[in-house]
Amino acid sequence: MADLSDPQIDEAYQDVRSDKSDTNWLLLDYESDRSDKLRVTQTGTGGLAELRNALGDSKASYAYVRVTFSNDKESQREKFILVVWIGPGCKVMRKAKISVHAADVKQVLRVYSIEVPAREKDDLKEDPIVVKLRKAGGASYDGV
Repeated sequence: MADLSDPQIDEAYQDVRSDKSDTNWLLLDYESDRSDKLRVTQTGTGGLAELRNALGDSKASYAYVRVTFSNDKESQREKFILVVWIGPGCKVMRKAKISVHAADVKQVLRVYSIEVPAREKDDLKEDPIVVKLRKAGGASYDGV
């Protein structure tokens, strides 16, 4: 099991969810290669582009992101995504634990529209994710 007992995790989660905060993503990393304890290593206001730069190629990480997009000319929508990042240089033993640990993370970062498994930074480009969010969101008036 992953250890998500750090109170800063819930604080960062609430901050990303808050309409009063500009923070729109958080990143959880393992304390060390041998540890199953997760901690908040970064938060930011620059969306998916900023998050991509924060991800380590040798790490497995979890991110929670608020994505804002226009549904039509008149409205903006905000949806949340859960990112499960496994960098291309992540160690085999860490990879083996990801599916079990991801279930633990989902108990803490509970509210999200879609899960995005990412193996390369290009998996986190905003346009394809917005298309998935629109499809997951139900009513679509722009033919997507």
